[in-house]
Amino acid sequence: MPEKPKRPLSAYMIWLNANRDKIKKENPGIKVTEIAKKGGELWRAMKDKSEWEAKAAQAKDDYTKAVKDYEANGGGGEGGGKKRGKAGKKPAKKSKKNDSEDEEEDESD
Repeated sequence: MPEKPKRPLSAYMIWLNANRDKIKKENPGIKVTEIAKKGGELWRAMKDKSEWEAKAAQAKDDYTKAVKDYEANGGGGEGGGKKRGKAGKKPAKKSKKNDSEDEEEDESD
C-alpha cells in the first residue's frame, strides 16, 4: 500500500523555500531560526502574494487528488494514522491519597 500523501505547503512556506538562499546571501552567518524570522518579516511586508497563493492552491488541489487516490487504493480506512487531541492520551492515574480514601469508604459500607 502506498504511503499517505503529505499535507501541502502553505504559500509562505513555498515562498520561503524559494527565497531561503537569497536571505542567507544577504545576511551572511545568519542562524536557521533567524532566517525564519527574517523570512516572516519579508513575507508580511510583501504586497502581492498572488503568485505564491496560486502555487499553494495548486499544491492543495494536487494533495486532494492524491488523498482520493490513496483512499481509493485501500489507504487510510481504519484509523491507522496518528491520533490527535485527548483521544490518544492515557487516562490519568489516581493519586495514592484518593485510593486510600476509596478503600476507607468501601470498608465503612
